[in-house]
Amino acid sequence: MNNELKHLAIIMDGNGRWAKEKGLARTKGHERGAEVIRDITEYCSNHPSIQTLTLYAFSTENWKRPKLEVDFLMRLLDKYLANELETYHKHNVRFETIGDISKFSASLQKRIELTKEATKNHTNIAQILALNYGSRDEITRAVNKVLEANLAITEENISKMLDTPYSDIDLLIRTSGEQRLSNFLLWQASYSEFYFTATYWPDFTPHELDDIIAKFYDRDRTFGGLS
Repeated sequence: MNNELKHLAIIMDGNGRWAKEKGLARTKGHERGAEVIRDITEYCSNHPSIQTLTLYAFSTENWKRPKLEVDFLMRLLDKYLANELETYHKHNVRFETIGDISKFSASLQKRIELTKEATKNHTNIAQILALNYGSRDEITRAVNKVLEANLAITEENISKMLDTPYSDIDLLIRTSGEQRLSNFLLWQASYSEFYFTATYWPDFTPHELDDIIAKFYDRDRTFGGLS
């Protein structure tokens, strides 16, 4: 079995429903969700094989949400990055993003770039936030880059032009009970293992992640071949 877990990706879903069931504003669910990101990142930074953690934070479709909620999410992201810099340094975490951040405010773009710069030499693990990200958009942009470079349309050349040059996904988890990819890492997840949990993201814990990873190790990954 080829079950080494190097790249973990998570669709962090259920913040709004978590808040609604508790009689809280949706914003409270997002705030709690940001705290869980810290817990899961710390867990992954101490895991013996995980090298990359990619988190679906804001999709290209999330702009359809009410403006008040979108504005809150932008402020929350800025606050999260400001507060988490100490955590990144403590656990030797390199911060990266995928997606088109050019649509964010100039101040938020600056915060993102400053955080990348401050952590660029950290080598323990890469935390990648997918921001204004959609996989169809990413693949389309990658193909256009290949054409602009006057290269042949091959899997290798497209892969090189994707937002992330990192390895393919080994394990992809979605919280909240939904069982779909929602335009997330379609190319990179071609041979990933999937795990869907009914737990809302604000209730997701390192302990549950540990249990999921144990199940991942029990799976037989053949990549189209035989065991």
